[in-house]
Amino acid sequence: MDRTERLIGRIRHRRDVDEVRLTRGRRSIDPDAALVERLRHREEAAVTALVAAHGDRVYRLAIRLTGNSSDAEEVMQDALWSATRKIDSFRGTAAFLSWLYRITVNAAYQKLRGRRREGSAVTREGLVPSLDARGQHGEMVADWSVKGEDLALQTELRTVLHTAIDDLPDNYRTTFVLHHLEGLSNRAIAEALQLKLGAVKSRVHRARRCLRKRLTAYMSDPAHAAHHGCVRSRVRNEGAR
Repeated sequence: MDRTERLIGRIRHRRDVDEVRLTRGRRSIDPDAALVERLRHREEAAVTALVAAHGDRVYRLAIRLTGNSSDAEEVMQDALWSATRKIDSFRGTAAFLSWLYRITVNAAYQKLRGRRREGSAVTREGLVPSLDARGQHGEMVADWSVKGEDLALQTELRTVLHTAIDDLPDNYRTTFVLHHLEGLSNRAIAEALQLKLGAVKSRVHRARRCLRKRLTAYMSDPAHAAHHGCVRSRVRNEGAR
């Protein structure tokens, strides 16, 4: 290779490196950028716009984390009010929706801690979508399909699934809900919860493993199914990492 070819090679390499840096440096336009600016300027109609844009998904996440509608309503109100009041602390390093998800999760955790101190029961309404005709929910329970048309068995399986999800440690349940029920990618969850991508992948995997153990145990021995899986108190420290 002569000097000219080496020089051209160096120029091409430098250009490629610069393009990579520019690509990494670009930020996609946040679809909520205009809404954020309205909130920052304390526009009177901005809060209404926030509720219209994201109220439904905030409520949906809240009800899946808290398990009942009354708590979910309070969490939604707290989360939206906090987002409005703390909008100046939003730096734009992540998408506005990711920031809003994080506020919602924190509000739900606070509600759950208060409820546990009071010893309140969890109703689990709306925690997961309805199972299909075979008692399945997407990929997650594909291995535990109910044979036949035994409606009572399907109802019981759904109850076991709800209970198993509720028994997950909060960190596992949150990542499971965001990934499998809200449809967020692992990377989006990591951004929303300010976690490393590997930690999110681990929690999603462990949550699915816990539920698989619980439901498999139920299908083989319903009387002892509650002793399998991941009960919150048993893996509290692991879930907190």
